[in-house]
Amino acid sequence: MVRHLMDTLSPLRNRNFRIYISGQGVSMLGNWMQGTAQAWVVWRLTGSTAALGIVAMLNTLPVLLLGPFSGVTADRLDRRRLLIYTNLLAMVLAVVLGTLVHTGAVRLWHVYVLAGILGCVNALDIPSQQAFLGDLSGVEQVRKGFTLNAIMEQVTRVIGPSAAGWMIGSFGEAPAFWLNGLSYIAVLTSLFLVKASQERQISSSNPLSDFRAGLAFVRRKPRIQELIAFTAMTTLFGFVNTQLFPEIADHLLHGGPETLGTMMGTFGAGSFFSALVLTPLLQQVKRTGWVLSAVIAWTGLWFGVFSFSTWLPFTLLAIFCAAFAQPVVLTTVKGLLQVLAPPNMRARVLSLQVMIAVGVQPLSSLTVGFVAQFAGSSHVIRTNGLLMILSAILILALRPALRVWSPQEEPLTEEPAAVEADPSRSLLQPNENEKSRLRVHS
Repeated sequence: MVRHLMDTLSPLRNRNFRIYISGQGVSMLGNWMQGTAQAWVVWRLTGSTAALGIVAMLNTLPVLLLGPFSGVTADRLDRRRLLIYTNLLAMVLAVVLGTLVHTGAVRLWHVYVLAGILGCVNALDIPSQQAFLGDLSGVEQVRKGFTLNAIMEQVTRVIGPSAAGWMIGSFGEAPAFWLNGLSYIAVLTSLFLVKASQERQISSSNPLSDFRAGLAFVRRKPRIQELIAFTAMTTLFGFVNTQLFPEIADHLLHGGPETLGTMMGTFGAGSFFSALVLTPLLQQVKRTGWVLSAVIAWTGLWFGVFSFSTWLPFTLLAIFCAAFAQPVVLTTVKGLLQVLAPPNMRARVLSLQVMIAVGVQPLSSLTVGFVAQFAGSSHVIRTNGLLMILSAILILALRPALRVWSPQEEPLTEEPAAVEADPSRSLLQPNENEKSRLRVHS
């Protein structure tokens, strides 16, 4: 156990990765605080699960709409500079929303507009940030780098919502937004300090052609398709349930923002345990398809249990156990995609994963919000849990090759590539439209 933990922490020996992940951690803490505060502001203004669904949709819809271009942009441009610009914009948006809340001028449409703009920023930021982790850690360390990033995310998910719940109850919602704005200073500082090695494509083709090339690559790789499907199951039927926590906290548990913060923090604690303990252990198991299906089914089962609970301690236990899938699935998938895709196409493949896993979530968020408005949140969460179990079984039934797939045993030239393969070898040779590939040090 200790050996696995030390092995997981090995990317921290890399100075650039260590600096960046530290700044990113501070920013993540602020993001979770703002997410909790924003949900409570919407609930306070409307008392509507439909409104919560609309905000969640606006936060993620641009990821779907801009997905074809965000990955291409992240492959063509200097990712470090791109991340500087996206974080600056996100900082401004947080300060603006906090000021509107503090002055009492905030209206629901303000939240909608700012959520939509932030969604556009995230559409560029997410694939750039994920590919940037690979630039810093190197392909041989990328899975461990993503595991560390997931651990950091789950630590902040424990602290951020709980701190936001206490802060809202004591001082109101505005300080949570302002602190999030300040938190971006840490990640911006880290971006100015690090040096990343990025393999950047110089191509005569237009961005749409580059996107089509990425799509064509994924079509030839059934394992990549299945990995993207696993992330879709987790986000569409699993993570979307957290948007209903404000109603559960208020109506079923008869609590307030502190209860909501405790629920979100408990979900984060379960995710942290999963990222720190389960993910490194399960990534050693050879049959990746079975592992991912099992954790998705486990999470679906516990969401079903959660939907029947009206007692806070048991609710928190169910939330803790239901949080296991997201770190295992997303960390494993992102790490494998980094090594299954050639360096000059990495951000495009990741952007496709983000489009499917995050970008199509708006439809789920909107549907969940409106259905919960009429049928109740408990019924919706129960149904989503059942869908997670069924989808986990179905993908193994329909894809026999997935049941025996072991990425550790396959060489890079085979389909799919091995996780620990030589990073100097490419899965895809340059096409005729590619003039050159340039190593950029930013």
